[in-house]
Amino acid sequence: MNFESLLQTHLKPLVRKIDSEAHYPEDFLKAIGKEGLLSSKDLPKGERLSREVYLVKETAKVCMTTAFNIWCHLASLTYIRNTDNPFLKHEILPYLESGELLGGTGLSNPMKYYAGLESLHLKAKRSQDGFVVSGNLPAVSNLGKDHWFGIIAEVDERQRIMAFVPCSAEGLTLKEKREYMGVNGSATYSCAFNDVRIQEEWIIAERADEFILNIRPAFVLYQIPLGLGVTEASIKSIQKVCNKQGGCNQYLDIQTDELQIILNEMTKKTFQIAESPNISEKWNELLQLRLDAVNLTLKSVHACMLHQGGAGYLKNSDPARRLRESYFLVNLTPTVKHLQKMIQKNITLPL
Repeated sequence: MNFESLLQTHLKPLVRKIDSEAHYPEDFLKAIGKEGLLSSKDLPKGERLSREVYLVKETAKVCMTTAFNIWCHLASLTYIRNTDNPFLKHEILPYLESGELLGGTGLSNPMKYYAGLESLHLKAKRSQDGFVVSGNLPAVSNLGKDHWFGIIAEVDERQRIMAFVPCSAEGLTLKEKREYMGVNGSATYSCAFNDVRIQEEWIIAERADEFILNIRPAFVLYQIPLGLGVTEASIKSIQKVCNKQGGCNQYLDIQTDELQIILNEMTKKTFQIAESPNISEKWNELLQLRLDAVNLTLKSVHACMLHQGGAGYLKNSDPARRLRESYFLVNLTPTVKHLQKMIQKNITLPL
């Protein structure tokens, strides 16, 4: 089954349930891997990144909540693809790529830490067979009973470790969060670590400060198509009502031609970066593109609400859902204010 068919049969019928009932589309997420769409075997890095950017973009056109879940999983894949840990590389990665296991990312707080916005929430103490971690993460998405997710914990002021933790770990308590304005079907949980034993085979990197430089470009790159997909869907929604009320929409300030030109250029840039030999060298460009994608998304969903009129104001309408999704994108780490700080202060290394 090709990906478009998968979207139409496995996801599209569930969008309203995902949005209004916080349904988690686990079967769809696993089906992506089952179809071989996440396999990195014998695939050049640029080609793999481009394919995965495409998966996020096409999914976001249908449901950004689910596209966000894919981003979470791709972020976890990025961690394990870049680790030197043989257990994670050989025993966990194949199952993540095949969809048998799903992954989340607990790096919202660490990414803010590295930009000087927050202190680290998790602390680690070395033990005989690894580390013991305590602390609380307020929100980690794409989690479930058999899922894994990445964390960064501070050992001391000179060392931070990164690990991949199963949700079933002893001492780890998950509490589901559904009180958000949107994106409630993302399987988001608060995570309380009470002396959780982190085995050596779960360690992604013992020097997280250096490792983060390798993974953060893909971490940000995979977020950009969230906005591109929502923008494309908004443009199509506007076009469907161009003749509404005697063509009165033509007098609105924002029109699809303007949005489409910007979207085309932004999409082109995104795939060019994905295909570049070393995306780490594109860090500053990635940050600006990520910020531009948020602003374009906000503009497009706002325009769509104006063009749709009363039909868009219905609680369960697609334009209303995309409006709520866009405000999640504003607050997805790195948030707009986080991005603007990094761009304006030219933050390229962890503070």
